[in-house]
Amino acid sequence: MGAMPRNPKSTTVGPEQAERTAVSILGWLATEPEMLGRFLALSGLEANQLRDAVNDPAFLAGMIDFLVSHEPTLLAFCEASNTSPETVEAAWRHYSKPGLDSGEY
Repeated sequence: MGAMPRNPKSTTVGPEQAERTAVSILGWLATEPEMLGRFLALSGLEANQLRDAVNDPAFLAGMIDFLVSHEPTLLAFCEASNTSPETVEAAWRHYSKPGLDSGEY
């Protein structure tokens, strides 16, 4: 009997786990110069602004959004960090504002 597909929305993380996941993503990006360059170009930030930006939940949401919006990048991070895609998705939901399709207004 096969495993039941997991619903990524069923995975939730608390603030500490969401922050650890975000820090892990930033650390991984720092080791991937091409990805970091793409992220900085899309975000409009300079590398020297990252230290202050990590305290901004909107920055963290954008950084995680960058990761989850490109599946090969998401999977590369997950493999390198031994983090499940569901955990990344849950961290993204933690930092992102509910959208109109979320049922949360």
